[in-house]
Amino acid sequence: MFVPRTLLTRSISIVIPAYNEESRLPETLRRIEEYFVTAPWDQHEIIVVDDGSRDGTVAAANAFASRNANMRVVKNPGNRGKGYSVRHGMLEAKLDWCLFTDADLSTPIEELEKLWAAVVRENAQVAIGSRALDRSLVGVHQSAFREASGRFFNTVMRLTIGLPIQDTQCGFKLFRRDVARDSFKRQTLERWGFDVEVLFIAQRRGNKIAEVAVRWDNAEGSKLSIWSGATAFWELAKVRINHLRGLYR
Repeated sequence: MFVPRTLLTRSISIVIPAYNEESRLPETLRRIEEYFVTAPWDQHEIIVVDDGSRDGTVAAANAFASRNANMRVVKNPGNRGKGYSVRHGMLEAKLDWCLFTDADLSTPIEELEKLWAAVVRENAQVAIGSRALDRSLVGVHQSAFREASGRFFNTVMRLTIGLPIQDTQCGFKLFRRDVARDSFKRQTLERWGFDVEVLFIAQRRGNKIAEVAVRWDNAEGSKLSIWSGATAFWELAKVRINHLRGLYR
């Protein structure tokens, strides 16, 4: 198993799942690279995971990669879902820490410093962004229905799964690489319920998870439909069933 050289080693892999993100991806990549010009990280890489896009996502990513040696593009075998994409990217990561973030960069990349501070302060192996801990940091809100549904989902999650987390679905999560590999290789869900599953696995395997309030702005063009949200509730039951069957051991 990979063991980091030290807890304070600052090298990081950024994983970006992308499905039909031709219009948003170039600006996201530019902002990330701009951040690392002055950010106190020793080394970084960017991994864009294409999830069977039907637009120019791959061409846009490859164009950026051709000018940046620290970026690469990997492709899923067709459209498999966000969970599959994140798992693919996290298992491809080579550096000591792994962050996955949404292609729309709803949470600014600069908020990574808050996650890192929590890792150091709390001696955590996982740090996750949260919209629930301080809602004043949400600049652009989702619809009232979407926000209420999210709060209800997390209530049901805590009752059924038992994770003491206020917001499992914010797409901004940092893992130490050995923990990422150990958790994501056991992941079974390929779509919207995967966040709960990998956090549940990480906690059950003895890792500390720090939840951190981050800035967040809703971006138009979300891929999450009402049906996808409903499916996520069923996937909570799957996590519970998988645990009882011993699949996470």
